[in-house]
Amino acid sequence: MIPRRTAVMCPRLFSWLLLLLPWAHAQAQTSSGISAAKSLVWGPGLEANVVLPARFFFIQAVDSSGENLTASPGENTFQVKIVSPVEEFTRTWIQILDRHDGSFLVRYRMYATYTDLHIHVLLKSKHVAKSPFILKGPVYHEGCNCPQPSGSAWEAHMHCPQSFPQIDRDLSLFTGVDPDRNAQEIPQRFGQRQSLCHYTVKDNKVYVKTFGEHVGFRIFMDAILLSLSRKVQLPDIEFFVNLGDWPLEKRKPTDKIHPIFSWCGSNNTMDIVMPTYDLTESVLETMGRVSLDMMSVQANSGPSWPEKNATAFWRGRDSRQERLELVKLSRANPDMIDAAFTNFFFFKHDESLYGPLVKHVSFFDFFKYKYQINIDGTVAAYRLPYLLAGDSVVLKQDSGYYEHFYNELRPWEHYIPIRADLEDLLEKIQWARDHDEEARTIALAGQQFARNHLMGDSIFCYYFKLFQEYAKLQITEPKVREGMELVEQPTDDLFPCSCHRTMVKDEL
Repeated sequence: MIPRRTAVMCPRLFSWLLLLLPWAHAQAQTSSGISAAKSLVWGPGLEANVVLPARFFFIQAVDSSGENLTASPGENTFQVKIVSPVEEFTRTWIQILDRHDGSFLVRYRMYATYTDLHIHVLLKSKHVAKSPFILKGPVYHEGCNCPQPSGSAWEAHMHCPQSFPQIDRDLSLFTGVDPDRNAQEIPQRFGQRQSLCHYTVKDNKVYVKTFGEHVGFRIFMDAILLSLSRKVQLPDIEFFVNLGDWPLEKRKPTDKIHPIFSWCGSNNTMDIVMPTYDLTESVLETMGRVSLDMMSVQANSGPSWPEKNATAFWRGRDSRQERLELVKLSRANPDMIDAAFTNFFFFKHDESLYGPLVKHVSFFDFFKYKYQINIDGTVAAYRLPYLLAGDSVVLKQDSGYYEHFYNELRPWEHYIPIRADLEDLLEKIQWARDHDEEARTIALAGQQFARNHLMGDSIFCYYFKLFQEYAKLQITEPKVREGMELVEQPTDDLFPCSCHRTMVKDEL
């Protein structure tokens, strides 16, 4: 018989044991052994026609009893080899990213085009699932200028959705678009005070004319247009891109509004929203010159949930009044919030109010904390996609600004909402502490949303659908206007490719 005093458990100890149960279960799964035959491999990187700067696919470790592992079995568990049967060497860079939940993200960047590719996924020299996966070529690399002539075929290959709610919403304001009229009126209205790019895509070639002083950010728009036009035949289209932070079109829908493409939208403007330049560049430069992207975050999401610091975290610069209030709130409540400035630019730095500047923290170190505060900067805070993709729960400020995906997010499902003035922030942090399981569920839902909607294939689909639907609204023919210059495709003399497709232009 168990003595009575040993049968009574301290409530605090009991709650800790509840938190550790999933961890213990995961460890038991891991030790039971992984089955190469039952493990799963899937994703767009296993399809020849899905051309991306960095292709990717997934591995889910499954044990011999058919159960998915929910913790990492070790970052070197699986091996991936990519070979071409007709080439002695394949110029590919492969990374296997451990997502620490029993699954792995495999990404690879090709530096040449191959007739066929064989992808071997191995577990201790045993083929996993249906490995080797054979991609019947030609398999084109990112630099190869070989667009799919049929837009509908490209969308099918990319598994693009039929529509995007934000595109439908933005374009519903326009019954028709007149490129001739816009070419006259938009530069007159915005061109003196704002920085704009006037683009025309004609016969899948990109032309541009810039207006304004600060036009350096055109590199991001140039890059996505060139990359997309290498993959698929774009419709003939003429449009204006706002290179500044703030959306521009402030007229009422009942007035004569102009179509302006911007990286951010707001509740009191009518701009047509694209994925941000930051997210766009991270897609184009994955496994290139950026280290923070939607894939790398998934392998650097910090310690497991029970081991994270139960404090709300924020770092950034002073680009909004509410950020000043946040840092003051943190200094008054250091047990609940760790918020500090890394730079002052917009306001006067009063150290007695805001404390000293702190060193920059690696974005991946943010995820040592359970609660991530997302607060507007100049406009929307462009870090939200990466915060969602991590393994923490996001406390998102109510905001009049939005990115292309915000309208698909649901408060209390994908993030915890906080008031614009931050008056309820402490209350919401306390709620998350008191409802740890619910907070964890919200964190996982936000993470799944990012994985499903904000990866590179989704970003390419969004841009193409936006251009396609906008082109349908044009009532006059897009033209290469006076003063426009051709945006040249980059050349690749080292690894040139031959395009095997016959160009047949889609009907709009």
